[in-house]
Amino acid sequence: MKNIVLIILTLITSLGYAQDAAMEETAKLAAKRANAYVYEGNNLLSDEDFISAEMAYRKAVSEQPASVAGIYNLGNSYIEKGNFEEALYRHQQAAKVATSKEEKHKTFHNIGNILMKNKKCKEAVEAYKNALRNNPADEETRYNLGLAKICAEQQQDQNQDDQDKDNKDNQDNQDNKDQNKDQENKDNQDNQDKEGDDKKDNQDEGDQDKKDGEDEKDDEGKPKDEKEDQGKGDEEKKDQPQQKPQPGKLSPQQIKNLLEAMNNQEEKVQEKMNAEKKKGVKVKTEKDW
Repeated sequence: MKNIVLIILTLITSLGYAQDAAMEETAKLAAKRANAYVYEGNNLLSDEDFISAEMAYRKAVSEQPASVAGIYNLGNSYIEKGNFEEALYRHQQAAKVATSKEEKHKTFHNIGNILMKNKKCKEAVEAYKNALRNNPADEETRYNLGLAKICAEQQQDQNQDDQDKDNKDNQDNQDNKDQNKDQENKDNQDNQDKEGDDKKDNQDEGDQDKKDGEDEKDDEGKPKDEKEDQGKGDEEKKDQPQQKPQPGKLSPQQIKNLLEAMNNQEEKVQEKMNAEKKKGVKVKTEKDW
């Protein structure tokens, strides 16, 4: 019974070793094919055949997803094409799978270069620092770090200036709004004051007209002008001198009385003559000679 168990364990162990060996062999073959694609891509990139080089690097990554060389070189092909966004993505991917210091150094160095091209100087400073942590002796990385620091400071100053300018513009806009609002309030107040003055003037004119109308009437309610005109006429009549008879002349009243007297006398004479006619008139004879 013990022998059977030993035989089974031996077979299982042998199968495990065989499987591990097969997997290891498969990985070696995949790495070999990946390296071949990377080599092919490098040659195509040297010939400036960027499209074919990209395809070769993609095959290398497909054969061995953790192939730092394939991902790294694929990122470099994007740099050559000017596709910095994709290049940054691939190098960040390579930095995650890199195991050696040299691989990490190269990857972070290129990440810094890509960030500098994208004008992201502050982020580039951090990338170059990571590169130097893995290879402090690289003078090129140190030089690029110095440039990135200067660029970051300039950008910070520019950003501060822009922020100050924006704050000033915002303050100026707010001041203009406040000034316009104050002017609007002042105009409204002036209009209200003017309307109040106009209303007061109209009211004063009405009161004055009413007062003038009351002044034109006396205590009896008659118009003062009419009374004044009547008084004026009486004064003029009073002031007019009475006509007095002048010596040697008859006054109009005397002439009127005289005419009436003459008419009365004439009527009496006429009545007397009429009476004598009725009695008979004596005829006077002529004288003898």
